[in-house]
Amino acid sequence: MGTIMIVDDASFMRAVLKKIILQSGHEVIAEATSGDEAITQYQQAKPDLVLMDIIMPPGPKAKDGIEALKQIVASNPEAKVVMCSSMGQQALIAEAIKLGAKDFVVKPFQPQKVMEVLSKYC
Repeated sequence: MGTIMIVDDASFMRAVLKKIILQSGHEVIAEATSGDEAITQYQQAKPDLVLMDIIMPPGPKAKDGIEALKQIVASNPEAKVVMCSSMGQQALIAEAIKLGAKDFVVKPFQPQKVMEVLSKYC
């Protein structure tokens, strides 16, 4: 089964995703609360898949999930990153896909959609 890193500034959202991931038989090997943390954690954990929120508090290295995506893909072009977003962020999702995101999942999370993404990329 796959190793997953969850990136979201909301602990509730991370908990919801973690539950779905664990029920699917995958392993959560890292969690991050910002784009900056995501960049650092990705280098250390080297997960099979990253589930990353688009909108997060800005930091010195990454102002949001899009910026973190750019840096992760720049460091590893093979990185599998799936963006998570709320409804109404179609422009950001389109930008993320252009920058190397493999897919996206809309919040609130539908367990079936998350499981589809997990089985597709892990």
